[in-house]
Amino acid sequence: MDPVGALVAGVLAGLAIAVPLGAIGVLLITEGLRRGHASAAAAAFGVATVDLVYATLALLAGTLVSSLLTGRETTVKIVAALVLLAIGLRGMIGALRTDPAKDLDDTGSREGKGVMGAFWRFFGLTAINPLTALYFVALAAGLGGRMTGPGSGLLFVTGVFLGSVSWQLVLGLGGAFLGPRLGPGLRRGTAVFGYGLVVAMAVALGVSAFAT
Repeated sequence: MDPVGALVAGVLAGLAIAVPLGAIGVLLITEGLRRGHASAAAAAFGVATVDLVYATLALLAGTLVSSLLTGRETTVKIVAALVLLAIGLRGMIGALRTDPAKDLDDTGSREGKGVMGAFWRFFGLTAINPLTALYFVALAAGLGGRMTGPGSGLLFVTGVFLGSVSWQLVLGLGGAFLGPRLGPGLRRGTAVFGYGLVVAMAVALGVSAFAT
């Protein structure tokens, strides 16, 4: 695959995993709504960094990663569901208890707080998602020998990162843009609804784990 083709393929792969709205996307929007631009951007980079790592591992050791995950899908799904459930419930309780008028009352100073915490929190959440790993393993298998040479592989994973982070930033910064404009009551309601979606997705993931 030529360099341009490898980069474009990577961007499309990154967008393909990022655009379908799942629990991480909902959490990114809520992060922006409640904590502002800096935390939302850090969270977006945390998600995209995991996509970069998984894409790299899939190209370098797709067969090994696949063998490690084979037979463990149910366990991974259950763990991921429990983590998402805990985050969703904790977020709902926190949104109900926190005065929404104070979320963004001093946006400039609040945005700088907890930025690295947001990065690592979303890095960890994305890392435990089994679908992300399986997606890139399947993609690497489909590409086969088309990624000839380290240059093509490097451009591909760079494209994955760029495609992923661009969409994650749209979600996170979109939430940050809307946050100050929603008003305290609506912002609280939106946050509770968002975390409620995460709880619902966690339950669905747990049910799917036992159904397979």
